[in-house]
Amino acid sequence: MYKVMIRDSMSPLAREILEATGQIEVVVDNEKATGSPEALAEIIDGFDGLAIRSGTRVTEQVLQKAGSLKVIGRAGVGVDNVDVAAATEHGIVVMNAPGGNTVTTAEHAVSLMLSLARNIPQATASMREGKWEKKLLTGVEITGKTLGIIGLGHIGRVVAERALGLKMKVIASDPFVSPDAAKQLHVELMPLEALLPASDFITLHVPRLKETIGMINAESIAKMKPGVRIINCSRGDIVNLDDLYQALESGHVSGAALDVLPKEPPEPSLTILKHPHVIFTPHLGASTGEAQDKVAEMIARQIADYLVEGIITNAVNFPSVSQEVMEQIRPHLDLAEKMGSLMGQLVRKPHDVTITYSGDVTRFDTRPLTHAVLKGLLGAFTDKPLNYVSAPAIARDKGIHVRETTSQARADFSNLIKVKLEGLDEETDEIWGTIFSKKYPRIVRIGRMYLDAIPGGSMIIIQNIDRPGVIGNVGTTLGRHSINIGRFQLGRRGDRALCMVNIDSPADDRVLEDIMALPNILTVTQVHLG
Repeated sequence: MYKVMIRDSMSPLAREILEATGQIEVVVDNEKATGSPEALAEIIDGFDGLAIRSGTRVTEQVLQKAGSLKVIGRAGVGVDNVDVAAATEHGIVVMNAPGGNTVTTAEHAVSLMLSLARNIPQATASMREGKWEKKLLTGVEITGKTLGIIGLGHIGRVVAERALGLKMKVIASDPFVSPDAAKQLHVELMPLEALLPASDFITLHVPRLKETIGMINAESIAKMKPGVRIINCSRGDIVNLDDLYQALESGHVSGAALDVLPKEPPEPSLTILKHPHVIFTPHLGASTGEAQDKVAEMIARQIADYLVEGIITNAVNFPSVSQEVMEQIRPHLDLAEKMGSLMGQLVRKPHDVTITYSGDVTRFDTRPLTHAVLKGLLGAFTDKPLNYVSAPAIARDKGIHVRETTSQARADFSNLIKVKLEGLDEETDEIWGTIFSKKYPRIVRIGRMYLDAIPGGSMIIIQNIDRPGVIGNVGTTLGRHSINIGRFQLGRRGDRALCMVNIDSPADDRVLEDIMALPNILTVTQVHLG
């Protein structure tokens, strides 16, 4: 009999589904006092599974005491409250429930848009004060207006569908979605610079990335149409609240609706909370009974399938393959994911992908390896948890076509994985990787350059003109910034060269700028491969 703990006031459906197997004992613990890592660590021993929402933090301290724990199920998408790396080290599968709250969050964004257009929250507050401010609270029609969607992922697509039903014109900006994918949704895809001045309403559905933090600021707001209205149901720090406040005060922005804030709950003294043209909800995007039932049902079925049948679904740290096969392909799996991540961080644009396998690796089902490549590749485009099951579907949604082929083994490599981005007119359009002696991963070619590099940790990739002094200058520059070189590999072809430098600590922007300023340097990119 397996034993599973359910926490955080999860829907009763989860308990019903787990107990219906006849092989799982369920303990429901909704006490906040036992949700802290210190308290949970004292009671977790003996449980095979743990089902949680966002209220419980699973840290290394908890995992060290979880001697029997096999699976952690997060009823929702984000797993920020779980130390996934530590769980992996302990051999614990971490699962999530992606897509369970997509419709709910999209509907909330549309609800905020409508409320914003017609001043519904302000009107309610006014009438409760005994006022009748009919003229003051005059709104605008939705029909015929242009909705700009920034981020055309799962939620953005549902918003687009609903907005089209409201007879709005829908435009979108998303650098990782192809024009064909947008066209199928009857959405016009355009650069952000073109979307901003064309939109009457702008709704944000982007992940939290370096490029998106603070993307709605004084500069981007100045490019928007006067009178624009902004809705944010994505991440709180996507919007610079001070800049938004100033734009509201000037009248350039007519109104805003915010479901998320940089700090939650916010300080009561936060200035924008008092602004009459802003409406707020306390992060309610996924808060409906239907959504909570969906994610509870999903995670309970996944936990039951894993404990009883050994089937892994929607794992964020484990592929969906049997343990026997996993033991044999794990080195190739890790290599494939790092190759995809390396390519994604170098290019950072969506392209069709061709993955070719040759040699010993073709004895296995290579589909998990393809999933691993895509997981690594797409990880450069999103902050949401990815897994080996969902990666191909996400690639399809972004209009990325994936081609998997096999070829005969080469005389110089007993096994080989090639990842090529189609239609990329750059030197780094292809990466080759191999496993030496069944366990040592290597990158053996980037573009047309052959080399022998270990993929791991922080790495600086440098393309340069092949002239004397480059290696010395790079080493001197890194030394000046107290960055130690772990390994330096060089590939050469004609008058060009490519360096892959393993460094012991990450380099900041200043270091990269100093390297770029050196003679004969063409490009400098830092990547992080775990």
